[in-house]
Amino acid sequence: MDHDEIIRQSQAACEALSAEDDGLKREVLSHAGNRWSLGIVHTLGVEGRLRHAEIARRMEGVTQRMLTRSLRQLERDGLIVRRDHSEVPPRVDYELSELGRGLLANMIPLWMWVIESAGDFRAARDRYDSNIIVEAE
Repeated sequence: MDHDEIIRQSQAACEALSAEDDGLKREVLSHAGNRWSLGIVHTLGVEGRLRHAEIARRMEGVTQRMLTRSLRQLERDGLIVRRDHSEVPPRVDYELSELGRGLLANMIPLWMWVIESAGDFRAARDRYDSNIIVEAE
């Protein structure tokens, strides 16, 4: 894809994301940059259907509150499915929806680009940090 095509597609995406719908598209897009949302999507993608506590055990550092909040947001946006088995004691589990599998699949190219570009990011940070130090002196 040449530069002009990239710019054209970028502009079309920005316009579509700015269209009226109470910020829905931007809110859903925020899952792609959210550590916990992506972790949940990845975990359910790898492990399949899991209960709340099983997800928590696989996600180092997540608090119960943050996990519950993230699960609710993902469920609200249709990225995961919550199943309440109406049993005593309560049994609830979660799994990726078709939309959630789509998010996971579409994140892979971005993740691969980040991995492949890590050296370039480090070099850019080193250059920037060197300039900041020089300017401070």
